[in-house]
Amino acid sequence: MNLRTIINRTLILSVFAIAGYLLARSFYYGSFIGIVLALVAMGAWGMFLYQLNTMQAKRDKDVVEELPRRY
Repeated sequence: MNLRTIINRTLILSVFAIAGYLLARSFYYGSFIGIVLALVAMGAWGMFLYQLNTMQAKRDKDVVEELPRRY
């Protein structure tokens, strides 16, 4: 595992940890708006990661298809 992969995974984990912390705090204080916003943030981050993954998979597939074929 290289340094870039470690940094990417740390960033992903830290964003979910911060959103989870904010969700826990909003439960503690009983803030409905805080709960909704924390859930929306977690959903948006998850959707971003899903779309990023599909775009990278498509790009990698296109690169493989562009390789010259030997006959």
